[in-house]
Amino acid sequence: MKIVPFQIPKNTQEAFRVQVDVMPHLYNHLHQHPEIQLTLIKESHGTLVAGDYVGPFHAGDVFVIGSNQPHVFRNDEKFFRKKSKAVTITVFFDETTLGENFWQLQEIKPLHFFLKNSSGGYRITGKKRKKLAEYLLIIANVSGIERIIIFLQILQELSGKKEMHPLTKSIIQRNIKTYDGNRLNKVIEFTFREFSRTITLKEVAALANLTPEAFCKYFKTRTRKTYISFLNEIRVNHACRLLTEDKSIAGICYDCGFTNLSNFNRIFRKLKKVSPGEWRKLNMN
Repeated sequence: MKIVPFQIPKNTQEAFRVQVDVMPHLYNHLHQHPEIQLTLIKESHGTLVAGDYVGPFHAGDVFVIGSNQPHVFRNDEKFFRKKSKAVTITVFFDETTLGENFWQLQEIKPLHFFLKNSSGGYRITGKKRKKLAEYLLIIANVSGIERIIIFLQILQELSGKKEMHPLTKSIIQRNIKTYDGNRLNKVIEFTFREFSRTITLKEVAALANLTPEAFCKYFKTRTRKTYISFLNEIRVNHACRLLTEDKSIAGICYDCGFTNLSNFNRIFRKLKKVSPGEWRKLNMN
């Protein structure tokens, strides 16, 4: 299967890559590429893993993925079990886009902060998210000089710090080798598939052909967090989606793989800064 590193297919005659993906589920393997990636989630939802960041994504979200930042937009399991549709619009670009001299222009200097600090990725919010979403919808349907104009407007939006929330402050600039990427993918895919039940370190370490002790060191070195922390973040993100439905908090606790309610409440509050009940009140319209 394809794993990191990932090569973005780009026509030699295009200045940057605009890609519209319509598929049953998004590409579900951890991967990286040298281009900066700006993505609009038009349809679908799931969990984004990017470096040491783990968080939900929904329709309408806009993200920046940094150059060589290991990442995967992992759809929820229902996208793999039944007929669903995931739609994204993405622009891939780097510091050679429009020519290296372009990035040295005086007029481009406000963008240098973004270029220098984009390696950890961003989640875009507020008016900036709305504006970038509009531009991405337009750029997917124009060509020629119009596409260049919209791309410049996108760069202008990215040049300001406001409403740009870093995904991670711990930049992982490791080029993951094929074997290493394959191992990480096995662990990540297993975790997304099995998080709703009890998982032991011995069980997950066996997937990577390591002892539990060696696996703990291996996973933390590559993700900057423990495997248990990663597993709990996956579970809590799933719990947040279930909390928007008419289900009891106790039922959600066990559906997400937690073995008791007090542990679920403690971990949920640690990650979300509120209790599950408070989160439900804040997010239910």
